[in-house]
Amino acid sequence: MSNTFPQLLLEKTAEFGNSRTALREKYHGVWQSVDWAEFEQHVRHFSQGLVSLDLDPQDTVAIIGDNRPEWIYSELAAQAAGAKSIGIYQDAVVKEMIYIIEHARVKFIIVEDQEQVDKVLEMWGELKKTVHRVIYYDPKGLRNYTEEFLLFFPEVEKLGQQYERENPGWYQERVAAGSADDVAILSTTSGTTGDPKLAMITHRNLISMGHNLLTLDPLEKDDRFVSFLPLAWIGEQMMSFACFLQSGFPLHFPEAPETAQQNIREIGPHSMFSPPRIWENLVSQVLVKMEDSTRLKQAMYNWAMNIGYEMADNRFRKEKATSVQRLKYRIAEYAVFAEIKDHLGLRHLKRAYTGGAALGPDVFRFFHALGVNLKQIYGQTEASGISVLHRDGDIKFQTVGTPVPGTEVQIAENGEILLKSESIFTGYYRNEEATQETLKDGWMYSGDAGYFDEDGHLIVIDRAKDVMSLHDGTKFSPQFIENKLKFSPYVREAVVFGGDWPFVTAMINIDMANTGKWAENNQIAYTTYTDLAQKPEVYALVRKQVKTANEDLPEAARVKRFLLLHKELDADDAELTRTRKVRRTYVAQRYDDIISALYSQNDYLDVDSTITYQDGRTATIKTRLRIESLNSAQPSG
Repeated sequence: MSNTFPQLLLEKTAEFGNSRTALREKYHGVWQSVDWAEFEQHVRHFSQGLVSLDLDPQDTVAIIGDNRPEWIYSELAAQAAGAKSIGIYQDAVVKEMIYIIEHARVKFIIVEDQEQVDKVLEMWGELKKTVHRVIYYDPKGLRNYTEEFLLFFPEVEKLGQQYERENPGWYQERVAAGSADDVAILSTTSGTTGDPKLAMITHRNLISMGHNLLTLDPLEKDDRFVSFLPLAWIGEQMMSFACFLQSGFPLHFPEAPETAQQNIREIGPHSMFSPPRIWENLVSQVLVKMEDSTRLKQAMYNWAMNIGYEMADNRFRKEKATSVQRLKYRIAEYAVFAEIKDHLGLRHLKRAYTGGAALGPDVFRFFHALGVNLKQIYGQTEASGISVLHRDGDIKFQTVGTPVPGTEVQIAENGEILLKSESIFTGYYRNEEATQETLKDGWMYSGDAGYFDEDGHLIVIDRAKDVMSLHDGTKFSPQFIENKLKFSPYVREAVVFGGDWPFVTAMINIDMANTGKWAENNQIAYTTYTDLAQKPEVYALVRKQVKTANEDLPEAARVKRFLLLHKELDADDAELTRTRKVRRTYVAQRYDDIISALYSQNDYLDVDSTITYQDGRTATIKTRLRIESLNSAQPSG
């Protein structure tokens, strides 16, 4: 039995060889295929090349870039040599990269292209003590770079071929010696409270999680999967390594991040796993497109969606649809839903998953109305991605499902969710204090608050530290309200405040693309994001969504005052994590003056903001932020 990823690769290569495609990448407009034998050869040669350059089993290899076959080769090559890898988000700023590379004690950095090489050169003075080599696999623009520590990916593979001639059989022996309990990857946590921690995740952790998922939701070797989310994310590691190497389905890589949706549509995947922001963006696309459609198409869409929602609610309640409902749904599918799903690349999906954060119920119902079998996953980096999952035919959109096989879930007295399984990580790299806080008495303390409903489904309320009590004693989850606000195609992000305050308020980011298009269609002139966000018409537009979100909330939890922020919340400013989770504590500190204004008697706030021109020049301008009140807010003096 195979206990490590490299062992699984050898097993699948022996089974499929040259007869089946392992990887497909769109390159210069053409899908290029790599069979399993070629795949294994690349990994073997690159692994031996790294060893010839002094990669040792205790070392760490960092990988930075878009989803490419070379990323897969690099990770497996490091693991085959007994070492571990760490993925770094390609949009990480220099400060983040320095922290992760130094903390992980990285010896080799594998990067995609000139952009990433330039980032490494910028910080080389701080990295050269530990990093030996930087290896790139896209040579465009790098011909005249003369740094001795730079190497081209194929050059390392040639070194590996030479090493193999001098050490025949070494690779097979080294892979066979691998243990299930070897650390496979260091995975960065979301870091909502500061610098990310590095979770040590073993081959056993990942393989058991992949096995458990495939037991519930099998994927066959002929099924298609598109790897388009960052491979630094634990969810993509689970699908593009743990499930892929056990099932043998071909992995597809988009030509570029910008063409991902178009390439997904070409491939028509059978399975898709994405964080909420992807599903929210897809909903926005449909809603904006329908607003630009003819009245006839809008009428057909609304008619079909009413039928879809009715059918989805039947399925949620496990009620059998009438023959009339089934007939109407088939017509709606033929006339409307099939085209929408085809446009989004979802037509052939057997199952779709969302994880990483809570998905709003409105978004969830939307996809089930279309007939997309979207299921909520609950898990964390420290649990190798999944602990709880909706089963087919047993989906309750307000829950995250039931524990996957081999996973135990308990609720502590204080409401915290505790987890136990073979997929739980072994600790945080070089952080014993954090490890002891998270792993206690055989359980992993998740930091999330939740409870089980009468059907045994887990309901996750929010991060335990973020759950608040309102002035009337009502339990208050900011994230739940934020998700309702983000159902609007014109709302990109929302941060909700309450707790000790007398009522609930919100700070909202508009969606620049969708709101800008709406403004143009309505002949509203604007110049910058800041200018657009403060237009009275835009405030009126967002006010409608806030009122809609308030309708089915308890009175004490309704948003009473909001403002549209003058800038977009940004991961580069440490306001969001790389997976777009709000760093709530940091945001509350940074925007303390705005929060105070929301709870004052003022209906505006003057702020200074810095704008950057295309030529790099910056200017500071004063912006007046309008504060909108709804219903019976009682500002304090």
